[in-house]
Order: sequence, then structure tokens, then C-alpha cells
Amino acid sequence: MLDKKSLRHTIRERKKQHSAEALQQLSDAITQRLLRHPLLQRAQTVMLYYSLPDEVNTHALVNQLVSDGKTVLLPRVTGESTMELRRYASENDLELGAFNIMEPVGELFTDLSRIDLAIIPGMAFDQNGHRLGRGKGFYDRFLRDMTATHKIGLCFPFQFVDEVPTEPTDVGVDEVVYHA
Repeated sequence: MLDKKSLRHTIRERKKQHSAEALQQLSDAITQRLLRHPLLQRAQTVMLYYSLPDEVNTHALVNQLVSDGKTVLLPRVTGESTMELRRYASENDLELGAFNIMEPVGELFTDLSRIDLAIIPGMAFDQNGHRLGRGKGFYDRFLRDMTATHKIGLCFPFQFVDEVPTEPTDVGVDEVVYHA
């Protein structure tokens, strides 16, 4: 099994083998599958992420969920290893934040028990729900307090691997959506 650093490198190399157009086509198929997921259809409050160029593109998904009347929450980096959730209503609620990520500036959301579903990015996932992040631990620290919330990892098919190396501080997901 690869260590975390090697697995991140492998995934980055796999991403480079796909054009932006190919990644967008995969993203569209993956997000359409996610939109059909019964838990997402029933959810009222959804934690999501506003994707980076090398992640499953969630920009249209975020706006679709808002159009569907759902409360959408996006993370905002607040410190060296911390983040918070803010409401998202439109692209006007975004500004360039930490790590050149578009982050929300909407109303602060702190009642984590009201989140029906959390959709989480990752560098890699495996069939046991283990997740490899980018190495800063933001999501692991944040998700630790969300034990009752169903978590779905979102990734491209080439990010779904046989085994992700884990540590006791890693927080996994309940399931992974990675293909159409």
C-alpha cells in the first residue's frame, strides 16, 4: 500500500491524464447521479464544497440545490487548521479566500446537528469509506463533531482506490459517489 504522500502524487498524476473537458464531463455525470440520491433529495440542509479545478466540479450542483430550496453550507478557512460553515445563496456570497479557494461570506452556521447530509471532497477514497485529504486535516478536525450526519465522499473514478492509508485522527465517509 502506498503511503499518503505517494498516493497524493499518484492521484495528481492521474488527474493530469484527463483534459479539463473530460473532467467536466465526468463531473456532470457524477453530480447528476448525486442529485438522484434519496438522501440528497430528502435533505433540507446540506454541507457541500465549492470545488477547486482538480475536484469534481460542484459549482452547478451548489446552485441547483439552492434553486431546489435547500440550505447550502460551504466551508470557510478560519485559521491554520480550522474552518467554519457559512450559508450560500448565490455566487455573490463568494470571495477568494485561503489557498485561492472561493469561500462563502454568507451568514455563519454553527448548529451542526441540523445538517442532514455532508458532501465531502478528497484526493482518494476506498470501499471502506476511508478518505485521503490534501494533508492539512481541515475536514478531519471538522467532521469529528458530525458523527450523526451522513457523509458522502465525491470523487472521480480514478480517485477511488483499493486502500487508503489511515491514522486514528482520520474521519471517513459513509459512502462514495464516483461514477455515473
